[in-house]
Amino acid sequence: MFALSGLLFASLVSRLPDVREGLSLSNGSLGLLLLSMSAGSVISLPLAGRLIERFGATAVVRVGGVAVVAGILGAGIGATTLGWLPLVGVSLFVEGVGVSVWDVAMNVEGAELERQLKRTIMPRFHASWSVGSIVGSGIGIPMAAFGVPVGVHLLIVAVPAYAATFFFSERFLPQGTHVTPTGDDVAPINPWRERRTLLIGVMVLAYAMVEGAANDWLSLGFIDGYDVPHWVGVSAFSLFVVSMTTGRFVGPILLDRFGRAPMLWGCSAASFVGILVTVYAGSAQLALVGVVIWGLGAALGFPVGMSAAADDPVGSAKRVSAVSTIGYGAFLIGPPFLGWIGDHVGTLDSLLVVAALMIPAAMSVFAVRRASVPVAVKE
Repeated sequence: MFALSGLLFASLVSRLPDVREGLSLSNGSLGLLLLSMSAGSVISLPLAGRLIERFGATAVVRVGGVAVVAGILGAGIGATTLGWLPLVGVSLFVEGVGVSVWDVAMNVEGAELERQLKRTIMPRFHASWSVGSIVGSGIGIPMAAFGVPVGVHLLIVAVPAYAATFFFSERFLPQGTHVTPTGDDVAPINPWRERRTLLIGVMVLAYAMVEGAANDWLSLGFIDGYDVPHWVGVSAFSLFVVSMTTGRFVGPILLDRFGRAPMLWGCSAASFVGILVTVYAGSAQLALVGVVIWGLGAALGFPVGMSAAADDPVGSAKRVSAVSTIGYGAFLIGPPFLGWIGDHVGTLDSLLVVAALMIPAAMSVFAVRRASVPVAVKE
């Protein structure tokens, strides 16, 4: 499920330069357009936990998959075939709804399996998402290089991907227990009033911005800042995903050995340094080294935040939903803000704003330490 979600997401991201050209948009205008996808995600996220508790992860993943496929197809056809901006905006909103509910369902189930295994594994689920992104962006490179229409490209990918989503969700998706118990000995669960949950959300927001900035602007930053062809920009994004995936496969071993907080401090430092090298390298070749460091730094923040939010199995769906809502605020604020900055200082230099977010990320990592007392049970 993680891999298929990443495949669909990266398929559209890899063609964002073509979407920008097809609609004749500036960076700022593209950022505002991407805001519609973020708005769909943020609006639907607070409801995701309740949907999972009521209908189960399988149903939520299937509905989310339908929305994602419909959204990316509508966006691709609307941008480069019809050139109709309203259709693209609506399609991206629908995709955002699908991405968010699918994402929460996967993370809740992943946390349940992690608890049962009694060892860290969540980053590897997210690594699977990244593998899907690598495949999606890898397909996007020749599609962009040979000028395949965006709508055709996305249709070729989306139909078999959703068929696989339906098949695997039916046969293999685990069903954890996420219904919140009631009774005199159980306090009402309101994650929005829990200090730990909110701090985890702040940390996840910072890391989501670091990852999301690469998704939205890295390929465009290389194209605009280093004057390289489109396929080179897509290749830079692919390298970022490969680096982040490597960090997520190796990360669980290091997390179990050194703990969550020390590892996330290291990730914050690596992201900061990697972005600086990417921006100030002076050449595309050296900037790719910065992309690798940046990708390693971005690897663990989001998955560790999801695990930490679900440490207490009672109400885990609601807490993951709340943390995801805060984190996805980065996808709501980030695209238009970085687009506006990019119009004034250049796409590549605008990424420096993201480096500064590693300061609050480093300051909030204490919140991800494992809770010693379940937060939903009265002492």
